[in-house]
Formats: sequence, C-alpha cells, structure tokens
Amino acid sequence: MKRLDLDDLPPRVAQLLTGLAEGEELILVQGGAVAGRLHGGAPPELVAEDEPEPYNNQRAAEIFEQFRSAIEDEF
Repeated sequence: MKRLDLDDLPPRVAQLLTGLAEGEELILVQGGAVAGRLHGGAPPELVAEDEPEPYNNQRAAEIFEQFRSAIEDEF
C-alpha cells in the first residue's frame, strides 16, 4: 500500500483531499488524461480512549523506588 502524508502537500491540495464527502469522487488529471480517481469514504469513527488510571501514591512510590535502584546500580 502506498502512503501520502498530507502535511507534505500544499494546503489547498490537502484541503481538497480531506474535504471529500462520502461518495464524492475526485478525478486526478495529468496532461489532459485521467491519471486516477479517489472516492470519499465515511470519516473514521472516533474510538473512546480508556479512562486513565487514577493517581495512586503506592504505585508512584514503587516506580520511584525502581528508578532510584536503577540509578544506584549505575553509579
């Protein structure tokens, strides 16, 4: 599969590509001939992220202790 980063394109072209509605067609033309066709699809569904773990003093203390041990072992 080929990949095209829209950030590498001129803003007008990127807007044209991202603005395609579902079912809308964009024809790519070069030298008067059709070079390709793009069809707009449904926008990606937003996936709800999991709730972050609430702050836990005990877990923070464990992480700090592991970090301190690693630093002491190095020096």
